[in-house]
Amino acid sequence: MESKYNYFKRDISWLSFNYRVLLEALDERLPLYERINFISIYSSNLEEFYKIRVADHKAVASGATESDEETVQSARELVEEINKEVTRQLDDRVRIYEQKILPALRKNHIIFYQDNHVEPFHQQFIKDFFREEIFPYLQPVPVSKDKIVSFLRDNRLYLAIRVYPKKEEKNKGEETKENIEKYTGECINERNDGEGIKVGMEAARPNVTDLRQPLYFVMKQPYAKVPRFIELPSREKNHYLMFTEDIIKANLNLIFPGYDVDSSYCIKISRDADILIDDTASSADLVAQLKKKVKKRKIGDVCRFVYDRAMPSEFLDFLVDAFRIQRDELVPGDKHLNLEDLRHLPNPNKSLHSLEKPKPMKLTVLDEKESIFNYVAKKDLLLYYPYHSFEHFIHFLYEAVHNPETREIMVTQYRVAENSAVINTLIAAAQNGKKVTVFVELKARFDEENNLATAEMMQAAGIKIIYSIPGLKVHAKVALIRRRGLNGEKIPSYAYISTGNFNEKTATLYADCGLFTCRKEIVADLYNLFRTLQGKEDPKFTTLLVARFNLIPELNRLIDREISLADEGKQGRIILKMNALQDPTMIDRLYEASEHGVQIDLIVRGICCLIPGQSYSRNIRVTRIVDSFLEHARIWYFGNDGTPKVFMGSPDWMRRNLYRRIEAITPVLASDLRDSLIEMLNIQLADNQKACWVDDKLQNIFKKRTPGTPAVRAQYTFYDWLNKTNN
Repeated sequence: MESKYNYFKRDISWLSFNYRVLLEALDERLPLYERINFISIYSSNLEEFYKIRVADHKAVASGATESDEETVQSARELVEEINKEVTRQLDDRVRIYEQKILPALRKNHIIFYQDNHVEPFHQQFIKDFFREEIFPYLQPVPVSKDKIVSFLRDNRLYLAIRVYPKKEEKNKGEETKENIEKYTGECINERNDGEGIKVGMEAARPNVTDLRQPLYFVMKQPYAKVPRFIELPSREKNHYLMFTEDIIKANLNLIFPGYDVDSSYCIKISRDADILIDDTASSADLVAQLKKKVKKRKIGDVCRFVYDRAMPSEFLDFLVDAFRIQRDELVPGDKHLNLEDLRHLPNPNKSLHSLEKPKPMKLTVLDEKESIFNYVAKKDLLLYYPYHSFEHFIHFLYEAVHNPETREIMVTQYRVAENSAVINTLIAAAQNGKKVTVFVELKARFDEENNLATAEMMQAAGIKIIYSIPGLKVHAKVALIRRRGLNGEKIPSYAYISTGNFNEKTATLYADCGLFTCRKEIVADLYNLFRTLQGKEDPKFTTLLVARFNLIPELNRLIDREISLADEGKQGRIILKMNALQDPTMIDRLYEASEHGVQIDLIVRGICCLIPGQSYSRNIRVTRIVDSFLEHARIWYFGNDGTPKVFMGSPDWMRRNLYRRIEAITPVLASDLRDSLIEMLNIQLADNQKACWVDDKLQNIFKKRTPGTPAVRAQYTFYDWLNKTNN
């Protein structure tokens, strides 16, 4: 039966989130290079979005794959809608970059040449640098409609170049048909008139209103050999930067002697990066499939062709035909593509200060104790990353390695850091005679190879490895230390449930939390979960909420409780913090609760398919926070008539998380820890610096600070609160 409710489209909602990331580049309160980094993050996010989401829709639109969720026609319409919204956003990115960022750099004495006037005192440096550092690595490849199509590598920058044969001195400069047919060409835009070099559309062009026929070339940028950004000699108090491709453009005449270079433009291809595997395969077959298929990721089907929007239509038409590009794959871009590289932009002005982010703190209570084990045996412990140091978790594992009463260490791994201290500690445990069991999710997108290599390394060290479950992903972030006394007596075992991966790198970038506990009911449930991952029993969970087992029934019961309270004239209250809200069944439950008068606040960083501001959602507010750290924690609050229930764990409310993955959520039973989570939620709802409302048109409406109220920047305010309570 068709629902009476409406929903935002998942991918259009995601684009709204990514646009919010871009808006950080406008915040002049941030250090300049932090603003530049948000342009990089926006661009990187968009690249992955096209490789995965848009590629999936295009596969459906072409009839290559089938979907239960969309038709060929709806997929085509969605791709068109996505491209239209992305084009609008890229227009804004151009304006922000050119009208805000570049002037701000100039104000700070950093001159970043952008296809325009280059000072005379840099001309010789540019020519010398090109000849010595760049020219040896360049290889122009001719492009023809009638010959074999050159392969454009995924996400690599190319210059598309158009040249014309030079006129021969014959009959006072008149060109013969013999000369026309002899040559073919591409572009340099160079003029040295004593005022500097001009590159790009502004440069002097040859007069090509004659019978000469153009030649086209593509040339891959040699960024494996040469940095994307080149620092030029400083002059007085000014520093100078230049894109490598602009240096190449300024010297194209050296690559194409005998030709007039007409014009050149950056292009790039994004290719389908999804890996289609038989998800029902055994572990051994899955490993074999992944080893074979990840190597083909970079040669997937084209999902977008990005080009400099200044490219003339006849130039673009030629490339479209020559590379057999579909029109719905065209996405106009900036003159400089791959702006995700801006995260590597040099900062030659050392007086420019960087952002003072909260530095991870160590808990005083743990510094005073000899053992985390001893502390957690008496009291649950909750850590907030990156505000708290991830070293506490490493120390927890280290204690397990050296504790003689440790029988077994059990851990799930979804995304593993390179040279991981977590993995090294687990290997040390195995070498120390401990039984170590690690569940490794091989199907973690873009981490398949790293996870597989890490798993094989652990296996070689004697660790028992459990690979992916057929038909499922395991997304739970849990660890279990099983212990028994040396004489067989029962002593506490330890459970750890987190909202984030066991990854010391992301633990400094993502805002997550992790709970340590010795509570027997949680330890028993977690042990049952690990037995389930090994295929040993049909589990029953008494305390943990586990997706595909007891999670959905319990969520429905919790929502029903708040509805009943509202119907009785009491306060029904729900606060849900997560990365994404997409499952229509659970959204319907929230709509229903709103219709009964339950007050609902959603703190959703990314995708949110629930539409606020409707008659059936009038009691629902959607908050989005984008700041220094990536908000990653999943925390759920249910008022329960003044005795709140609070949960934390790994799943978002996406179809995949709730129905196709193994996820783990724990209730927070210690009242002081529960109160600290509630404090964090309240601080985030009070944020008036980095928080937005998401309205019924998917606009990001910044929350305004009410006169007389304090400024609340949730991540920094909460860090200060944690610091004050660290005793």
